[in-house]
Amino acid sequence: MRLKKVHVQNYRSIIDSEKFEVEGNKTIFVGPNEAGKTALLQAMQHLNPPKGIKPLNALRDYPRAHYNKITSGHVNPADVRVVEAEFELDAEDREYLPDGMKDANYSLWRNLDNSTGHSLIGAPAKIRYKDLEKDLIRLAAHADKQFTQSEGETEQSPTNRLKAVTDGWHEYVSIQGEKAQALLAWLDTVFPLIDEDNEKEEARFDSLKVEIKIGDERNIAVQALRKRVPVFVLFSNYFRVRPVIHLNQLATRIANGTLDDERYDYGNVCLLNLLGFDAKALSEMGATSEPDANDREALEAFREKLDERQYQLNAAEVSLTEEIRSVWNPDESRGEAAKLRLRADGQYLKVTVEDDLGVEVELDQRSEGFQWLVSFFIVFFAEAQGEHKNAVLLLDEPGMSLHALKQREFRNTITRLADGNQTLYTTHSPFLVGPDELDLVRVVEMNRREEGTKVHTSVIANDPAALLPLQEALGYDLAQSLFTQKQNLVLEGLTDYWYFEAVSELLRASKDANFNEKIALVPANTAGKVVYFATILHSQGFKVAALLDSDSAGDQAAKQDTLVHILGNKRILRTKDYLQDEIKTAEIEDLLRDTLIGVAKSEFGWDVSDIAAKQPKRPLVNIFESEVEEFSKYLLAKAFVRWSRDNESSDLSKRELEQWKKLIAAVNGALK
Repeated sequence: MRLKKVHVQNYRSIIDSEKFEVEGNKTIFVGPNEAGKTALLQAMQHLNPPKGIKPLNALRDYPRAHYNKITSGHVNPADVRVVEAEFELDAEDREYLPDGMKDANYSLWRNLDNSTGHSLIGAPAKIRYKDLEKDLIRLAAHADKQFTQSEGETEQSPTNRLKAVTDGWHEYVSIQGEKAQALLAWLDTVFPLIDEDNEKEEARFDSLKVEIKIGDERNIAVQALRKRVPVFVLFSNYFRVRPVIHLNQLATRIANGTLDDERYDYGNVCLLNLLGFDAKALSEMGATSEPDANDREALEAFREKLDERQYQLNAAEVSLTEEIRSVWNPDESRGEAAKLRLRADGQYLKVTVEDDLGVEVELDQRSEGFQWLVSFFIVFFAEAQGEHKNAVLLLDEPGMSLHALKQREFRNTITRLADGNQTLYTTHSPFLVGPDELDLVRVVEMNRREEGTKVHTSVIANDPAALLPLQEALGYDLAQSLFTQKQNLVLEGLTDYWYFEAVSELLRASKDANFNEKIALVPANTAGKVVYFATILHSQGFKVAALLDSDSAGDQAAKQDTLVHILGNKRILRTKDYLQDEIKTAEIEDLLRDTLIGVAKSEFGWDVSDIAAKQPKRPLVNIFESEVEEFSKYLLAKAFVRWSRDNESSDLSKRELEQWKKLIAAVNGALK
């Protein structure tokens, strides 16, 4: 199962985060200092924490300004919901759901007193007695007629037996457990008395049997799903693997339960777990002297143990070195190296790094960034691929000590790791937010302490500092394209960028059309700014084309003398020119009209299919804006990007496919 939505309340700086969506693989939280990003991750960890995590505590975790509500008794911690999440189920999870509930999702929450609750979302609700009462009475009355004719004992009639079963039940009692079993047993006695030619009563019997079972079926399903909830593992920048570990001292602290705080011992314990050893075993092995040379059997056993230990150390060295080098990319011409070495020597386990000359240097003599990277991979592989396999990883400000370019490489590593472990992380760094990842971003801000931390699913914020990493990420990428890409397509805005990139990837994967990878996509923010971007790029001697919507803003931009002079008419592309149907003021969304109507309905419940069918010449965005009060072009584009990751070009309609093939061919031709 995968985390889908989260809602955090009543936790430290968070009064009510409001419900926000989480991406299937990777989600990025950005925001200024003191916005509550760390608190957000800490609260999420309490959904299903690993062993050893301190439980929620009202004094420590309830918003301090409101703590008097707890002490005065006005608020009961058992009634305070702290974090709630909705999980989307995979095919294996759905095997635990009964028929009629296969499309449901699972919800889990934790309260301030550490109690938990769970439910199914999108499944039939639990049945109450009032929901069945009328049908039960009518079925009993029908059965009474048959019973009277055959038995003649009214005191044991179906109606009287039903009264005995339901005696004392109020109308809101939930039908589950013993109550459900009692009603099912009553139905079994009634079934032979139902006239088989009476289709209405036969259907009533079948319906009652299904409804009575719903409560227990839901209970069984949620209990099974609860066991399948991934563990939420929070990683902190403070975790460190020490260059020298004294095994006997660590084993003693573990045995006595007196481990130092997690900043010191956590990374060391993870290293031992990764190696498949515990501190005590390694310590005892280091303290054991070599057997007498004449005792060949004991000597062979001792040496085999040493060999086994060294083989495990070597295997860990190889896998960790491979992962670290994939991010670190050492420049061997300058003597850089990233070969990790693990050495067991008596009571000491040493972590060293070997340079290109074969010289080993202790880990703590390398840069802070390299130390962090080594520690991260050791903790990750020990936790996420061991006891917490398929965990949800919560990374708090990862890679802060890495150089900016190393952070860009580490961003790709997170993407790769997120394929197996859904990952959520906070960052201030623009280099950990890719320009093509803005749909994965959640903006965290706190404008007023009284309101607390808020999480925005769309890229909006009242505090400009919250958006700074995103602006810097786009600025860096744009700067790179301005000076390195000789061919550039300027688009009106970010959503146009998402649509064009997503569709071009779909068509490239299916070989329906091959958008020239050397062409850079440059979002200009608005149609009015297209001319400025085109002018800058043209002044550098680069080839430039522009894709403009056919609405009024696009018309104004297309008619600007400067733009026409720079690009010429052949490189000013208009969306309406690639549509099979005539839409005079078409926008880029109209090139995906059929798919976006379906995506909007399935994702948000925005159903405009009938109106769009009746008004084929009306722009799709105009229809959405008039029919959907909460419509957002941003949310629609983001939903399409998600859709594109799970679908193929063949899932586009035939006319959409032809329209985009024509557009991509035109762009390639204009910039060849």
